[in-house]
Amino acid sequence: MKFPKLGSRKSIVVYVATVVNLTIVYSLIFIYLSKIELHPEQANLITAVYWVMSSMTTVGYGDVVFTSNIGRIFSVVVQLSGVIMIFGLMFPLVITPWLERTIKVMLPLKAPEGMTDHIIICRYNRLVETLINELKDHRISFIIVDNDEHLIHELVEKKIPCIFGSASNEEALKNANIDTARVVIANDTDEENANIVLTAREYTDVDVIAMVEDTSKAKYLRYAGASRVVSPKSLFGRFIGKKAIDPFVSRLTGATEFFEGVSIVEFPIYPKSQLIGNTFETAAIRERTGANIVGIWKSGSLSFNPHAGDIIKDNSVLLAIGTTEQLSKLKKLTR
Repeated sequence: MKFPKLGSRKSIVVYVATVVNLTIVYSLIFIYLSKIELHPEQANLITAVYWVMSSMTTVGYGDVVFTSNIGRIFSVVVQLSGVIMIFGLMFPLVITPWLERTIKVMLPLKAPEGMTDHIIICRYNRLVETLINELKDHRISFIIVDNDEHLIHELVEKKIPCIFGSASNEEALKNANIDTARVVIANDTDEENANIVLTAREYTDVDVIAMVEDTSKAKYLRYAGASRVVSPKSLFGRFIGKKAIDPFVSRLTGATEFFEGVSIVEFPIYPKSQLIGNTFETAAIRERTGANIVGIWKSGSLSFNPHAGDIIKDNSVLLAIGTTEQLSKLKKLTR
């Protein structure tokens, strides 16, 4: 039997109807076989339904049994069909979809009422972590749209504004209050970012910043309607290239602008710096300066994934993102 879409009301109705019809048919066969085996005391509807349900649920109390071969074969058929109906169909058609819907109901689906002039961030990753810190420092409201249930649960626990949904879906963007948003940042794959831009453009003329992994696809994002296309890899590459050309360039004057008012700068650790010997956790650089450390040069190689337990040494070089004021504070700590 072909069932409708899993978890739909129609599929549940079909499932229940199938169980009821099987129970009726099996009960009638039970009554007939009981009469053949000369057991008139059990040839009634109540006993028949009781036996059918006990057999289909594989409980099998054993108080009502068939002794003939045909009766035993019938018992096996009822038991097997019960296993299929309960474990093969009830769980995927009824129980599992119901649990999924229950879990999704617990996820935030709409932005808080009254949220305006905010930034919608489509998809969460490490780059967004730095952006969120900057937005919090400047007291700019934002909300993240992501279709990863596990991630949304984590963001909710961290009290980071977010909603569950696909950012390329118009309903999700409406739920994020796109009509009153300041900017939309498309931070997914290049293909998905194009869909996000197109969806946003169909609904509003809000500014859309699109991240791009493959710079050759930047023009397509612009064609789709992106106000600005940003390539993080290109910016990092430009910065590293600048360092290769002139490794002794003034750290702040040679900064590479990442976003408007936010730059990425390299800071060598000087011999008498108070940071030497501290881990990133104990140094509390962000708490003291507001700047975010996004990389560290160690043993001649650049790591973009510094850990809280990494120790800052006199030969370390920090890669930081922040405003001019924040980076100036960090500069003092490194000297």
